[in-house]
Amino acid sequence: MQQEERLAAVLRHLQQHHRITVEQMCDRFGISRDSARRDLVKLEERGEIIRVRGGAVLPTLTKHVQSYEERLNNPAGKREIGRVAASLIHSGDYLLLDTATTVQFAAEWMSVEPHVVVTNSIDVADIFSRKRSAEIHLLGGQLNVWHRGLFGPKTIAALRDMRVDKLLLGACGITPEGLTAHTVDEAYVKMAMLACADQVIVLADSSKFGKRLFHKVCGLDKIDIVVTDAEPAEEVRAALEQAGVELLVASRSTEQGRGES
Repeated sequence: MQQEERLAAVLRHLQQHHRITVEQMCDRFGISRDSARRDLVKLEERGEIIRVRGGAVLPTLTKHVQSYEERLNNPAGKREIGRVAASLIHSGDYLLLDTATTVQFAAEWMSVEPHVVVTNSIDVADIFSRKRSAEIHLLGGQLNVWHRGLFGPKTIAALRDMRVDKLLLGACGITPEGLTAHTVDEAYVKMAMLACADQVIVLADSSKFGKRLFHKVCGLDKIDIVVTDAEPAEEVRAALEQAGVELLVASRSTEQGRGES
């Protein structure tokens, strides 16, 4: 077996069993310990594994996050997630919305009932400005062009004095341990938003389940509802149920004839 074939086999083993040892590689491929170590070094240089004592594991951190435009142009089930999330909003609600693309789709679905809207998203603010019935509060801070939102100490300071009925929050990653975000700034703004809301509604397409990013935002116990487009894996589903989180699956809601707001 050539080296590239062995490397592919090692990755398949890791996807199934999460860990491989040098001894397992020697036995499985009939190679020396030095050859096994060279294989692991090559995989580590590619960023596909992390070497640990006696073997290797897959990285647990998701490090690459697409730009806002890339995520917006790849809607998949996000529009349906937005539709279901919008159906949870009632006339006169005071709302807090963050910068996620799923949240933008929810804003587009919302009717023109009078709302007070607080957001750090320039796109969400623009959507509501065209609806004309909303009172819009655009949070201050430093504009992050990648995420098309405002972040930083000024954003967090403004949130400390606010209280809203409902928070629509995007999720970068959801595991049984909770929500995580790609950057410290993003995580701290999301944490400040959580403290403002009576009800927390997380919008997450199914690709976010099982992803763990750099900074923790909160545990699952801080969330009231998760709206998604497909059932998560059993480990995450069980953790959500144990935390008392209501799970709304957009495709299932469509089949049941859930109304639009």
